[in-house]
Amino acid sequence: MSALQSTRNPQSYGRVAVLYGGRSAEREVSLKSGAAVLAALREAGVDAFGIDVDEHFLERLSQERVDRAFIVLHGRGGEDGSMQGLLECAGIPYTGSGILASALAMDKLRTKQVWQSLGLPTPRHAVLASEEDCKQAAETLGFPLIVKPAHEAPASAWPRSAASPN
Repeated sequence: MSALQSTRNPQSYGRVAVLYGGRSAEREVSLKSGAAVLAALREAGVDAFGIDVDEHFLERLSQERVDRAFIVLHGRGGEDGSMQGLLECAGIPYTGSGILASALAMDKLRTKQVWQSLGLPTPRHAVLASEEDCKQAAETLGFPLIVKPAHEAPASAWPRSAASPN
């Protein structure tokens, strides 16, 4: 049995809206992964269709019969609890975590604080608000460093600093 096969009848999922695109900085990645998810669902026999989450999204969502949603949005608007809240209000089941878990996971600083409070290991970090904070973090943490916003793209989308700047 392949990864796409299941003992469940693909038609039992009903009409599945694959939500992709969006307005975040990660739109292009979402378009590609959304197309791949849509193709895989259709290959598996699921009645799936795609919706680009753009300025016409709500209109399109209200016009379609949607039994459940497969969220393939990256970054703000897709992973931060916003889409999850909208779908819950509309009564549409969706893939992934709920509103609170999504919002918390999107906030990397708050997530680290929760992990630390539970004694879970997490790399050392620093909150940067000024040039002086950056210098202090470099001294305290050493190199290589990954610097990124607390609410945006995955670490893989940001360049790594292998050595101290001159």
